[in-house]
Order: sequence, then C-alpha cells, then structure tokens
Amino acid sequence: MSQFLDPGHLVDDDLALCLTARYTGDPAINFVPSYRFSMTLVATGERCGQIELRIGNTYPIVKHGGHVGYEVSEEHRGNRYAARSCSLLLPLARSHGLNPLWITCNPDNLPSRRTCEIIGARLVEIVDLPKETDLYRVGDRQKCRYRLDL
Repeated sequence: MSQFLDPGHLVDDDLALCLTARYTGDPAINFVPSYRFSMTLVATGERCGQIELRIGNTYPIVKHGGHVGYEVSEEHRGNRYAARSCSLLLPLARSHGLNPLWITCNPDNLPSRRTCEIIGARLVEIVDLPKETDLYRVGDRQKCRYRLDL
C-alpha cells in the first residue's frame, strides 16, 4: 500500500514521535514506502533517536529488513524508548494492513532483541543474509526475525 495516512498524535508520557519524512519507495531496488519519525523528549524537544515504519510486504522486508527499524542515541539508551516508540506505531501499522509486523535485528544486538520481547514479538528464526543484499554488503551476516501479530 503506497498511500500515506495521517499518523495522528503519537505521544507516550514524556516521549513523542515527530514525523520527519515520508519516502515513496522504489520498487526497482526493493524499497517500500515508509515513514520516518524522530523520537523526541516532550519536555525539552531533544531528539533521542529515530524510528521508521516500512509499509510494504516484499520478500526483502519480511525476510531481512523488517517493517520497523529504530535507533536510540547512546546517551538515551536504557529508557525503553525503542519499545515505547514501536508501541506508538502499532495503530498506524494496523491502518496499513500490516499483520503480522516483522522486526529484524542482528543476533548480537541484545538491546534490540529485548525491545522485540517487550512489545510482545516472538523470535521465529535466525536467517543467513544473502550475499547480494545491502545488509550483507555493510557487514551484517544474519538477522533475527521477530513476528508481532497485530
């Protein structure tokens, strides 16, 4: 689905997701449409990370890339901002018909794996990345595939 929706007001106590970009995607290179949000502290407006929701079900997204990608700034880690941000995005994901929602991470990324567990996703498998993928070219070799039924 390539039509973007109004994400609404995405706030959880002291954390807000602020829409920073919408990407239309590029089927020629297996990029799907996506939203990008900054994780922002409500009280100060300080940016503490970012999260992306990819709204397509291509093989590369479902198998390797995931519907959700997040990054929390080092100085803000340990506050569950990634898990809280994922939870804030679930209604938007549902609105786009994404069910299940796939989240992937590197096997050695224990904080990201814990984030998936906190939001109720379950580990399905660890897959080897094909050599022709962008992820492999940047040094990743495997991905944990977490499934979250919406």
